[in-house]
Amino acid sequence: MLPDREMYSAFGRHQNKSGSKPIPVVIIGNGPSGICLSYLLSGYTPYFKRHSLHPHPILQSKLEEAADVSILDQDLEYLSEGLEGRSNSPVALLFDTLLRPDTDFGVSAESVLTWKHETDRAIPHLVLGKNPPGGAWHSIEGSMITLSRGEWMGLPDLQFKDWLKQKKRGLRNHRATAEDIAQYYQHYVMKKGLQKNFRCGTVVNSVRKVSAKSISNHAQEDLQKSDSLWNFSEGSMEVFQVDGFVKTVRGDKEPFTVYAENVVLATGTYDSPTWLRVKGENLSYVHHQLSALEEAVKNNSIGITSDPVLIVGAGLTAADAILFAHHCSIPVIHVFRRRVSDPGLIFNQLPKMMYPEYHKVHQMMKEQSAACAGPYECYVSLPEHNVLSFGKDKKCILQDKNGCQKAYKISMALVLTGSNPNLSFLPNNGIDLAMDSDQLVNPKRNPIDIDPFTYECTQEKGLYALGPLAGDNFVRFVQGGALAAAGSLLRKANKNPP
Repeated sequence: MLPDREMYSAFGRHQNKSGSKPIPVVIIGNGPSGICLSYLLSGYTPYFKRHSLHPHPILQSKLEEAADVSILDQDLEYLSEGLEGRSNSPVALLFDTLLRPDTDFGVSAESVLTWKHETDRAIPHLVLGKNPPGGAWHSIEGSMITLSRGEWMGLPDLQFKDWLKQKKRGLRNHRATAEDIAQYYQHYVMKKGLQKNFRCGTVVNSVRKVSAKSISNHAQEDLQKSDSLWNFSEGSMEVFQVDGFVKTVRGDKEPFTVYAENVVLATGTYDSPTWLRVKGENLSYVHHQLSALEEAVKNNSIGITSDPVLIVGAGLTAADAILFAHHCSIPVIHVFRRRVSDPGLIFNQLPKMMYPEYHKVHQMMKEQSAACAGPYECYVSLPEHNVLSFGKDKKCILQDKNGCQKAYKISMALVLTGSNPNLSFLPNNGIDLAMDSDQLVNPKRNPIDIDPFTYECTQEKGLYALGPLAGDNFVRFVQGGALAAAGSLLRKANKNPP
């Protein structure tokens, strides 16, 4: 990456409050979605690879119909029709099966795509993110193993397993560490020459649509004179104003404002852990991230002789916390609302052979309840329980399904019940964009309402949503959203061949 000073200088050249023309596309978020979209907007164009054979015969026939036309320029609805898989997004399934044919059946077939770098089709854009390229992957404890298979974490035209071979390492049980994934995404940005589009260390705190009249006279003139990729109709010209700050080398926060013709939301959901909203949850010993437990162990403030750590939740992050505590011989009280046999529990959906450590946690949850002591020391499972309150004396009150309450003395609490996107930079926290506009945006229950073949928000033209915000929660499937958005932006820019 560019050194901070150079990065800020480059960023400054795009600040257009003083009158430079608006940027065609600003992408907020530099994780896998933002990286993939940047790749496609930089002129990297996918075509069907001649003489390749896709295992899906109907898709093969469709690909052969227009073999000379880029996938970006084809009818994605037509190509994706009839495809089935582990995503509800037709374009996500399409791009995934083009990149990794039959991967769900354990087959390592070659991609049927070939890539051409057509620089005349590139669209100027900026990618804004707090972390280095890779986004939230830099905030995850590096030794954590990915849920998805390692090869599913890769981005177009640079297989993850090939990069890993260069590092002289292999996949562990077909899976990768978070540290490897974060490094791979940084490497990808450099290898593909995308770094000039990335501005790291930036925080966006406002995105809103403004009319040309509200912009300074210089900027308004530039909007009217500019050779913009989009032709605005006179009198109704609107752009997005993006405000925020960038951290300088000295640690200062320098404010910035840029204007954009289109904004892509690719912020993921890692920013705002879910709270239980119970009394005492804001006390200093109650935490909402696994890193708090790791830090406490590192500082020797928690150990074998400590009071138990309360872990709340029945997802994979809670399981990671239990495994970490178990490895350190730290006593754990594990509280979760569901039954252990609930089919909706993630552990009941994972193949035992591929995920032995999570299967072990599931066994502990089943066999080590408070009512029935099992073989696992320093661990107690409390299914179908809720937390009622946390006390200043480090006592928490739990309630079972029958309404019986009990107090437990603990050393610290980890509430690991998921996370929500932080869309505080949008008007009304982005609620108006959601499928249910009476509820907060949630990646599983209430994603942003988008056109499934362009990923443009149905409630706000020019605004796009990718990744978990649009309901795509796995890296292998977020890339389809980038394909759909890139195709839409190219059509707006009139950069599709006749």
